[in-house]
Amino acid sequence: MNERDQQRRPATFRLDDPGVVVTEADEPTRLSRGAIQITPEPDPLALPVPVETPVVVRRGFPWGTLFWSGLAGLTLLGVGLGVVHLIEDLFARSEGLGIVGLALAFVTTLALAVVVGREAFGLIRLATIEKLHQRAASVLASDNRAESRIIVQDLLRIAHQNPQLARARATLQNHAGEIIDGADMIRLAERELMTPLDAEARRLVSSAAQRVSIVTAVSPRALIDVLFVFVASLRLIRQLARLYGGRPGALGMIRLLRHVIAHLAITGGMAASDSLVQQMLGHGIAAKLSQRLGEGVLNGLLTARLGLAAIDVTRPLPFAALPQPKLSDLATDLLRKKDDEE
Repeated sequence: MNERDQQRRPATFRLDDPGVVVTEADEPTRLSRGAIQITPEPDPLALPVPVETPVVVRRGFPWGTLFWSGLAGLTLLGVGLGVVHLIEDLFARSEGLGIVGLALAFVTTLALAVVVGREAFGLIRLATIEKLHQRAASVLASDNRAESRIIVQDLLRIAHQNPQLARARATLQNHAGEIIDGADMIRLAERELMTPLDAEARRLVSSAAQRVSIVTAVSPRALIDVLFVFVASLRLIRQLARLYGGRPGALGMIRLLRHVIAHLAITGGMAASDSLVQQMLGHGIAAKLSQRLGEGVLNGLLTARLGLAAIDVTRPLPFAALPQPKLSDLATDLLRKKDDEE
């Protein structure tokens, strides 16, 4: 008999038949004559999932932080000793001059303490809004009902000083005790609180883009263009931060500007010139506008793109229930404004 004849012919059997033996793939089993062995295939969903071990990055000693901290301490000590010696010299010359110098030093110290306190408060406020944004995104994914109530209370505290949101705050407080899922509660808070703020934010971005477009189109020097765009961008970021509840100082503005630039880099905004040119060509701008006016429109679109990134950074809630503003809508408004001016 050949090998083909020795193979078992197809047959039917029942799983509860005593002659059927179910074994594992790696289990050695001795079967009696005529018994049928069944080895089930492993379930792909039941296989163990390999877990990647996180790579622990060992950081060295923070020599840079230590250097700047020591330098700042020495600078403060030097300034303090200089002021003390100055006041002593003033008292040595005249008691009146010493009193005036002491009063000026007291006023300066008090003002410095107030400025430092405001800067610290602004940084804490920005950090709170940033963490609130991340917590809301987590609740949208996990649908945590208890966490959503805490987030809504934090939002109400931030929006407490905005009289424009009085009715929205009352509506949210009325829904606080109702049985609503966590994700739906975040969407409800977004619709109630963010709708008027988003409309105002779009108006601010559109107005800033129009101003940049007009000024850069008529300015005679490139340096004036750069300075105006920079000042307008800083002013727009500050306005958006204040609109959504932040109160950034000088350090807060530096942090916000860094976050906005990082957001632009992540979302591909720094390489958005191709799409902007396509939008301009799609509206027939190249055929209708002069070179300077076209450059002004392009600068306005870039400012609008920066404003949209600032909205994403300063907004305390992610876009879930409301549509996210798009550059194409702002570009349409900007180009319509240009057509009206012609």
